[in-house]
Amino acid sequence: MNITDRASHLCRRYAADYLVMILGAAVYALSVSFFTAPNEIAPGGVTGLSTMLNHLLDLPIGTTALLLNIPLLIWGAIESGWRFIIRTTIITGAASLLIDLFSLLDIAYHGDKIIAAIFGGILSGAGLGLIFLRGGSTGGTDIIARNLNRRFPYLSIGSIVLLSDAVVVALSAIVYGSLESALYAVIAIFTSSKLIDAVVFGLSRDNGKLMIIITALPDEVAAELTGRVNRGVTVLSARGGYSHLPKGVILCAVRPHDAHRVNSAVIAADPTAFIITTTATAISGLGFST
Repeated sequence: MNITDRASHLCRRYAADYLVMILGAAVYALSVSFFTAPNEIAPGGVTGLSTMLNHLLDLPIGTTALLLNIPLLIWGAIESGWRFIIRTTIITGAASLLIDLFSLLDIAYHGDKIIAAIFGGILSGAGLGLIFLRGGSTGGTDIIARNLNRRFPYLSIGSIVLLSDAVVVALSAIVYGSLESALYAVIAIFTSSKLIDAVVFGLSRDNGKLMIIITALPDEVAAELTGRVNRGVTVLSARGGYSHLPKGVILCAVRPHDAHRVNSAVIAADPTAFIITTTATAISGLGFST
């Protein structure tokens, strides 16, 4: 693969990533504009805070969320690097813009709040799942959790996000003057989390992808994988059956949403690498549950 072909391949891959993530941002925006916000449901995070500010001060939800995310994005750039933040900024901006655009359509659902919470959670989870599937993020508590986890590894990302959402949900009961609003938010969060797991991880929590990479540059590829994807690898020595040249075989078990990142990292290190991806119905062991 020459330089031109490699660049073309990477462009197509990045274009596909962003198309999927922007689709996810649109679905997520629908959940906010059509279901949760119009029914006084603030299901956690920066968007939840923006929903409450919209109720109190009539501020646009999307624009407010984007402004609240700016200091978090700067913090994230310092902690996680510009590669992650550029992608996060684009998706956060797209989601914020779409929330405000959909709000202008004035076709929001006003009715049974349990229906609003459930379907808001379904759309939110499906949208976020698509974004996470391609390695994206909507910012907010994701950045907070990621950065705090770097400094305090004993605090899991899930626990930090859960605590942040709990604070926002509790605050919503005060802002809306109704305990029911907070309870509906809990339903939306629970539904969303289940949809995210279904989209990103599949129906089984223990499933994953086994990546088998055959390369003439095993050290370079292994370094790229451990650095970019943050997953352990196993490197085996091998020999080409036809060429009789020494090769490296790298085994890497990842969550399904990380598979495309592995492919990108491998191609970046060795465009001629041979990659086999297979589904593993159950994977367990130290480091894989995170």
